[in-house]
Amino acid sequence: MSNKRVDGKVAIVTGGASGIGRATAERFLEEGARVAIVDVSEKAGQKALSELKERGFDPLLAVGDVTKAADVKRMVSEVVGHFGRIDILFNNAGILVEGTVEEVTEEDWDRVMAVNVKGVFLMTKEVVPLMLKQGKGTIVNNASCSGLVGDRGAIAYNTSKGAVVLMTKCLALDYALKNIRVNCVCPGEIETPMFLQEVATRGISAEEHRKDICGYHPIGRLGRPREVANTVLFLASDDSSFITGTAVSVDGGYTCQ
Repeated sequence: MSNKRVDGKVAIVTGGASGIGRATAERFLEEGARVAIVDVSEKAGQKALSELKERGFDPLLAVGDVTKAADVKRMVSEVVGHFGRIDILFNNAGILVEGTVEEVTEEDWDRVMAVNVKGVFLMTKEVVPLMLKQGKGTIVNNASCSGLVGDRGAIAYNTSKGAVVLMTKCLALDYALKNIRVNCVCPGEIETPMFLQEVATRGISAEEHRKDICGYHPIGRLGRPREVANTVLFLASDDSSFITGTAVSVDGGYTCQ
């Protein structure tokens, strides 16, 4: 028997071409899963696919926009057509827009809510019926420590991630007796492309921003994508079989202050 934690399982990772999504796709593959990377960027997706194939893995790439129901339906159909089932869904795709209520435009607000909240809703809505037919499934959503506490100058992002935390809890209750577990991870500042986006937005060097951010985390450093991926793997595996509806902070102690 294999000792790999998700051996033979089929996993979808949205926003899987980079950052936490890319690291999680890799961890799933290392632990025996068959993985479908979902991403809005075909270029980024093909790059991730190529890198993973160089390591001997054979993931599937499905390109589309998680905010569009037709794209979601097509991508899920592609995954089922290729692998035959879906056992794990990691709703990871997300964007960051900073600013106060005076600074964030209506268009900014709508886009953040569409990707960070509606995208989770649409993917889950399409996958849950398949899991119900199979009699089992696990869903992990990528929220944020910013969904647990307030931050200055991030009203749209924090609101969207707070919604993901509560959506997770509602889904967990709705499907607890249907053998579908739903949890979320709440990362702190992780060294990803989103971190570099923040640097560009604030007009400071990466090292300056890194120094500032490290000061927010009692552990004294930024997180690594693989550290979040390890937590997602745990929540997606049978190792966490009695855990549902929880929000796991992977934040270097940020939210315990």
